[in-house]
Amino acid sequence: MPEGHSVHRIARQFARNFVGRRVQLSSPQGRFVEGAAVLDGHVMTQARAVGKQMFLEFDNGLWLRVHLGMYGAWDFAGEILMDPTIASANGRMGQTNQRGTELGTGSGTTESQAADAVLDSAGENSLRSIGAPRRTRVRMAEQEKEIDRLETFPPEPVGQVRVRLLTDTVCADLRGPTACQVLDAAEVQAVIDKAGPDPLLDDSAAAEDRFTAVVRRKPTPIGLLLMDQSVVSGIGNVYRAELLFRAGVNPHAPGKSLAEDTVRGLWRDWAHLLTIGVETGQMMTMDDLARADWVLAMKNRADRHWVYKREGLPCRVCGTHILLEEMGARKLYWCPTCQA
Repeated sequence: MPEGHSVHRIARQFARNFVGRRVQLSSPQGRFVEGAAVLDGHVMTQARAVGKQMFLEFDNGLWLRVHLGMYGAWDFAGEILMDPTIASANGRMGQTNQRGTELGTGSGTTESQAADAVLDSAGENSLRSIGAPRRTRVRMAEQEKEIDRLETFPPEPVGQVRVRLLTDTVCADLRGPTACQVLDAAEVQAVIDKAGPDPLLDDSAAAEDRFTAVVRRKPTPIGLLLMDQSVVSGIGNVYRAELLFRAGVNPHAPGKSLAEDTVRGLWRDWAHLLTIGVETGQMMTMDDLARADWVLAMKNRADRHWVYKREGLPCRVCGTHILLEEMGARKLYWCPTCQA
């Protein structure tokens, strides 16, 4: 399932390519004909992400709400413009250390400049694949990659396209979402009100206090609380495992058993890793990497994480074998020594 950084990146691509433009909406698959009809021909006025959900506003006061779920993805096609707030050759991209501070290269070359030339084996570094404008087709889901160059525009729909959004230069096709619905402003606010805080939208002390207070009054294991979108928005299976390892927290510890400083540290580290994820398109959680190791990690997903998908392998810190179990119907990876 796409985690929060992916949805924020998608929303920013909509803001860059669709907001302020009149949009044609259709449902090639036929399952969203009525919803597409009420939005067709209107100007998109806003694109925003809240955790794992995205909301697109139109000038008739209605919104398109999308939750990609496990299988959803957007394909952008056409003369795609790069969102300037996502790292590019002129931007910056940090790596992390255990305290969640940002590190420079120390060489006069920014991390983002180097990243522009680093693609992994799946072509997932979207700094290159989303960079444009040029006529191309790009997949944006949990992993992002350029699919092909276009000879004609708009391209024929491929697969079961729930909804297509089309301007003169760019189209976006949605496949396989868990939710795709038209809401009015009050309904959108009701959905947002049920969601936990998203540090990319609100990094205030009040948001941190809200998260901390909820976690510290719950008997629920912290490994479940971090996946509860009413507690905190955007965290999925990868970030859950990595955040808990980085904090040295046992995933089975009840929320109410954790020290206040520990909970606040989880919130701040989530804000930090989410920012890196949005800038880079990668869930990079490794720390203090030398330049060569950083490039290797950007190329290979297996080298980006402390514990995720490393079951049976020695912990990178203590050497204990990483455990794999099920928690909340999802796979949980953790070190029984570092997170005792």
